Amino acid sequence: MPGKLTLDELRALTETGEIDTVLAAQVDMQGRLMGKRFHARHFVDSAWEETHSCNYLLATDLEMSTVEGYKATSWESGYGDYVMKPDLDTLRRVPWLEGTALVICDVLDHHDHAPVPHSPRAMLKKQVARLEAMGMRAMMATELELFLFRQSYEQAQAAGHMGLEPISAYNEDYHIFQTTKEEAVMRAIRNGLYGADIPIENTKGEADAGQEEINVRYADALTMADRHAIIKNGAKEIAWAKGHAVTFMAKWSARHAGNSSHIHQSLVDMDGKPLFFDPEAPHGMSALMRAWLAGLLRHAREITYFLAPHVNSYKRFAPGTFAPTKTVWSLDNRTAGFRVVGEASKAVRVECRIGGADLTPHLAMAALIAAGLDGIEKNMELEPPYVGDAYAGADVAEIPRTLREATELLDRSALLREAFGDAVVDHYVHAARWEQMEHDRAVTDWELRRGFERA
Repeated sequence: MPGKLTLDELRALTETGEIDTVLAAQVDMQGRLMGKRFHARHFVDSAWEETHSCNYLLATDLEMSTVEGYKATSWESGYGDYVMKPDLDTLRRVPWLEGTALVICDVLDHHDHAPVPHSPRAMLKKQVARLEAMGMRAMMATELELFLFRQSYEQAQAAGHMGLEPISAYNEDYHIFQTTKEEAVMRAIRNGLYGADIPIENTKGEADAGQEEINVRYADALTMADRHAIIKNGAKEIAWAKGHAVTFMAKWSARHAGNSSHIHQSLVDMDGKPLFFDPEAPHGMSALMRAWLAGLLRHAREITYFLAPHVNSYKRFAPGTFAPTKTVWSLDNRTAGFRVVGEASKAVRVECRIGGADLTPHLAMAALIAAGLDGIEKNMELEPPYVGDAYAGADVAEIPRTLREATELLDRSALLREAFGDAVVDHYVHAARWEQMEHDRAVTDWELRRGFERA
């Protein structure tokens, strides 16, 4: 792939002046890239070994508020440092930024250099290690949806995010002519990301005006999660540079479709042999795949927070919108929470359709692996596939309807407490309750329109 760099290659490009800046970034709780811009010479001389950041970066909300009540860090403890350890396997060019490279960092304790347990990358690595101890690797791919607007971020902010115009005037799902009008932005996104060692397969118009989808080739879970975080950051930067805004909100408007992030998943052995495929089994689904899917179904409700982490996330789940409302599985059925794709082929896999584009990929994949592994370890039996319109299904488990409900399910999850540890689950429960509290005390434009005169 173009764009991938070794430290020696970066050192040589620094000598010629072709690269003069290195972004060293960690992935925060919201899936954003947070870090520093290094002069490339300093990075190749010493910072490639480690740098530091304030430990509040894993204890903030979307507004970067210093949220009180976390045990991991606080005003009382003085908000000390974490170590950011560059993972040189992630070192790459960033073609859309002049003379710039990027590296993703692991977050380590300042004193003993142990991974910080509640950091998203460490949480995913822990679950990946569990799989590898059993001779397996998780292969995943995300389909990431966004809305592209005529306005820039600055124009949207000045207008209070009201009156935004999607770049298209009508539903552009698979629409070649309409997406031709948007190529100035989407072509730059495809090519820029491809040049950053992210194998973009395609972009397409999605199921509403101005909605786009970015598809990337599958990879091992950690690589895919890193790619996902870079895709979101890159799409925002490229759109901004061209005078446009994009949003990955799960539901930016009540009148428009939601943004999803479907996660495709399968298992392979350490040599890459597919483990979900059995040509002799019904639908080509191996016993291992059936147990994995059974685990996902058993724990779907308690892991939903990691697939839908904000109050806004739950406004996406509505009948007839292609966003699921039920935690059932089905064969190539887009109304189900879990869809089996590639039936009877080596590509047979599970697509989780619950997640929104606002999820943090490392957290979502860690939770899915934990649930699937539980199904395998307990040899869970898979229920029959759902047939028909799952929106109309009666007496079947539903996706939590609110963040408040999902938070309580997370708090009570024996599975996640065993997989992640009590302190980690408590950390994210606190984050979820803060998000809910901030929403509960907000006065919205809906309330003003409804009650300013008539109340």
